[in-house]
Amino acid sequence: MIRVLEPGLMTTVQDRGRWGHQNLGVPVAGAMDECSHRLANRLVGNSSELATLEVTLVGPSLEFLAETTCAVAGAGFELWLDGVQVQTGRAFCVPPGGGLRFGRRRAGARAYLAVSGGIDVPPVLGSRSTDLASQLGGLGGRSLRAGDRLVVGRPTGRPAISGAVELPFRLPVGGAHVRVMNGPDRERMTPEALASFTQGRFTIDPDSNRMGYRLRGELLALADSSPLLSGPTPVGTVQVPPSGTPIVLMADRQTTGGYVRIATVISADLPVAGQLGPGDWLGFELCEHREAVAALIGLEQRLMHVS
Repeated sequence: MIRVLEPGLMTTVQDRGRWGHQNLGVPVAGAMDECSHRLANRLVGNSSELATLEVTLVGPSLEFLAETTCAVAGAGFELWLDGVQVQTGRAFCVPPGGGLRFGRRRAGARAYLAVSGGIDVPPVLGSRSTDLASQLGGLGGRSLRAGDRLVVGRPTGRPAISGAVELPFRLPVGGAHVRVMNGPDRERMTPEALASFTQGRFTIDPDSNRMGYRLRGELLALADSSPLLSGPTPVGTVQVPPSGTPIVLMADRQTTGGYVRIATVISADLPVAGQLGPGDWLGFELCEHREAVAALIGLEQRLMHVS
């Protein structure tokens, strides 16, 4: 059992998402940076499907009521266990009554706290992930509050990884470039807008969330503003509404959308995108399908070699 002393800015229960119900309009949700979620679980001997706590920008203070093996991966937070600093990217044991506090954040935006056995909240449609917009999953579909108690599942029996493990990608500090593939509606943009999209930088607006990043920067003009039939919106879709202000769709995105889809962030760079926060800059680089596949294979190989 874990007791929440201070919840942090936005701490939610997440796993790999609520797949298989998009045809019914149910968002996927899940970890914004699935790579770090998977790595944290691996460090404590969990399968990647078990739920972790996603910590956003400002972390929580937690009390553990029983001895628990933990690990934190993702954003570079200072971590304090009963007043003693511990490392991210390494499994550690919290004694009964021990307190874990997240301190200053140095890089990235989101960290993942895994515990041996996983965070055991009731699954909703096959997932424990919190979808804030739909209020599904997690603890009543909301972020943590002071006084909440979290049940820890039964450990799998697999040993934790000894030693420190580095993330298989570079954490952004202040911003990042991500690679994108052309979207299905790019012909609806003006040539000038297409050039500006990849040559400029955008800033993530404070009015951004797990559903999507609203970007500030040069407006992207539409060459064709006639109505568009709604189409599927995979994670990383970059939409351009009539206002010309791009939106990058993230974990809690809707399942379909009717805005122009100019590009899609490649899967290998989604962890980087998931580590960005309000005020960070974001740039886009076009790549080919074969490059996207090679980048994803490389990322998965680096994760597979964690031991």
